[in-house]
Amino acid sequence: MVGIIDTTFRDAHQSLIATRLSTEDMIKIAEKMDSVGFYSMEVWGGATFDVAIRYLREDPWERLRSLRDLIKRTKLQMLLRGQNVVGYRHYPDDVVKKFVELSYKNGIDIFRVFDALNDVRNMKIAIRKAKEIGAEVQGAISYTTGRVFTLDYYLNLVDSLIALDVDYITIKDMAGLLTPPMAGMLVSEIKARYGVPVNVHTHSTSGMAVATYYESVKAGADYVDTAISPLAFGTAQPGIQIVHATLPQDFRPDLNMSLVYEIGDYLRTLLEEKYSKYLHREALVVNPDVLRHQIPGGMFSNLLNQLREMDAIDRLQEVLEEIPKVREDLGFPPLVTPTSQIVGTQAVLNVLFGRYKKITNETKNYVRGLYGKPPAPISEHVRKLAIGDEAPIDARPGDLLDPALDKCRDDLQKAGFLEKEEDVLTYCLFPQIAREFFELRKRGELKPVEEKRDLKGRLYRIYLGDEVYEVGVEEVH
Repeated sequence: MVGIIDTTFRDAHQSLIATRLSTEDMIKIAEKMDSVGFYSMEVWGGATFDVAIRYLREDPWERLRSLRDLIKRTKLQMLLRGQNVVGYRHYPDDVVKKFVELSYKNGIDIFRVFDALNDVRNMKIAIRKAKEIGAEVQGAISYTTGRVFTLDYYLNLVDSLIALDVDYITIKDMAGLLTPPMAGMLVSEIKARYGVPVNVHTHSTSGMAVATYYESVKAGADYVDTAISPLAFGTAQPGIQIVHATLPQDFRPDLNMSLVYEIGDYLRTLLEEKYSKYLHREALVVNPDVLRHQIPGGMFSNLLNQLREMDAIDRLQEVLEEIPKVREDLGFPPLVTPTSQIVGTQAVLNVLFGRYKKITNETKNYVRGLYGKPPAPISEHVRKLAIGDEAPIDARPGDLLDPALDKCRDDLQKAGFLEKEEDVLTYCLFPQIAREFFELRKRGELKPVEEKRDLKGRLYRIYLGDEVYEVGVEEVH
């Protein structure tokens, strides 16, 4: 039987409702989720950390502890962006190690570690620390398509991850690009060569996900990722209700499906009554254009939400057409955090102001090599525009960073904000947002941010980690 990894509390709502599912709404069904029979539940990491403090005004560490208290039988896992941790830039090794340590202490059993550029150098510290403390590690390859992404390319990545002693390999298909034949081929090759467990993760964006899982399981996949419908399909994972019914009897997992449908009813009411403003038709329907623009679920959901907030949804098609061009200019990075945000933000600025008339600091740092080595060379023209004659680095980016934990701790103590060790990590990762969060916490004024659109004019707010771009656009009549 295949094991099921449930993503309802992390990737599903990140992909469909801009990561806005609150801890309160998770807790109400946590014990029921624990009784379904999933192999594990992905409940943390990705954008959930950022959104929790930025918009929901919740402490993500408290969310993790609350879920751990209620979920006793099912393993909990998180998505960790390697040297990016849960942020949008590289962090020093001491921050990465401490984050892994405290995540494990607070309830994470399994770390799914990936790098946006598939640069395994950026995954080593996190993987080694997780193994050292006794956690399970999924070494993830970020799957995408293009002229450089051959079967040999992916198998070479698996070679490097196996050398780091990961417990199993995750094929992380963040945009729904993995076709059923390719899934079968890739899973078969990994199983034949290495004999390690294989987990397949995909999104329903292109409409291929259920068929992809079917072929993956027949080829020997040990785990697949699903969510509970209606918080499923579209740009999220396929719903377990359909996947369970579709799989051959010999592979079908033994789950409490009556409980799954009960949870689904709760989610349906919740979405209608509380989260409908985040549900956009574009994120719910099959979109074959993803095979061209390759935008992953979480990125698409947040892009739609941001453009709607700015009353600029009419520019969406221009942005979608610009994204593949920027991606090619930057050496075909897989579109997954943080490269998806870097490429997406640069594409938005290109549409608003002209191509590369304004270049973000993150794009410049990417071109400098501070995120790692791209799969293909960067356009020489764009390199010149971004960093002039400056030579890109060739070292592991983490080697260039000074330790930061002690300084972060000192800053928080001086400001009077330090309440627990986890606060130090939150501040290291998102200093500006964390300061605001801690100040509100100290005053007892934590409450969700009221998100409104200003329809009188167009003020574009583009978020990239701690950096916020506010740009006004003058309309011509």
